[in-house]
Amino acid sequence: MELATVRHDWTHSEVKALFEMPFNDLLFKAASVHRANFNPNEVQISTLLSIKTGACPEDCKYCPQSGHYKTDLERERLIEVEKVVEQARLAKQKGATRFCMGAAWSDPKDRDMPYISQMVKEVKALGLETCMTLGMLNNEKAHALRDAGLDYYNHNLDTSPEYYEQIISTRTFQDRLDTIGNVRDAGMKVCSGGIVGMGEQASDRYGLLMQLANLPQQPESVPINMLVKVKGTPLENVDDLDQFEFIRTIATARIMMPHSYVRLSAGRNAMNEQMQSMCFFAGANSIFYGDKLLTTENPEADADMQLIKKLGMNPETAEDYSDEAVAASLSSQVADKATAELFYEA
Repeated sequence: MELATVRHDWTHSEVKALFEMPFNDLLFKAASVHRANFNPNEVQISTLLSIKTGACPEDCKYCPQSGHYKTDLERERLIEVEKVVEQARLAKQKGATRFCMGAAWSDPKDRDMPYISQMVKEVKALGLETCMTLGMLNNEKAHALRDAGLDYYNHNLDTSPEYYEQIISTRTFQDRLDTIGNVRDAGMKVCSGGIVGMGEQASDRYGLLMQLANLPQQPESVPINMLVKVKGTPLENVDDLDQFEFIRTIATARIMMPHSYVRLSAGRNAMNEQMQSMCFFAGANSIFYGDKLLTTENPEADADMQLIKKLGMNPETAEDYSDEAVAASLSSQVADKATAELFYEA
């Protein structure tokens, strides 16, 4: 098996077979793919800011920002551009290379687009990669964000098509695919992943990864979230997902999407250092950094840096996005790749 091969024809049975491999074999395979395509001792740092909080018309059962549920969340209007830039500047000082902005909307309204575009332009002027998650996008608004300089657009598939209607009824799975298609048509990069631990079956985790990997172009960034159970949402009492199942999800995502950044996203506050370390070994190479992730708690920034240092890893720097740095990194890992390929030939 070629460690850099990107496929778009994964079958459910193939993904199931990956998930069900002996744990050590699965992690070795995932780590081998990771080493063939990335520096295994670097992690990309992103910061996420909620630019408009609460009162969302969607009914996603996991989300405290939904206007359908009564939670302790305080609603906030779209914040001023100056405050966004201030937070982006602080994020950069703390080591972030990508700044993500999220709004609790079904979709951005025409009146909001000038402010959003200005946010993108001013954050990008700081030398940061820019990402937004604003709900559904039509083709016109996708192109407007592209023209403003937006690098990434996040729109998660959340779960498998089969389980999707158990989680959301106010937009369809196809609506999500259409938004991703509009983002691609506009020439932006895609950030898309999902949430595990929502009461789904293992087959739904297979199905989610299969949908992501089989997109016409795989997402450049794949956030894998562990459900954060919030009081007042319909999923507040769902059973916890076994931690090994989460690590298997990370490893399988790495194998299926070898060139994508696989991000440890929501839920890290409930993961100890050992679990996060296993996720890094299994191919996760991006985290959200900062004390809050939109509206839920995230590990303290200092604690993240201490763990990264303890593991002998380093935050990825902005220069590492250059073609030259990528080529140098890959060429330095030829020995790792050759060793790993022996595993597949055995």
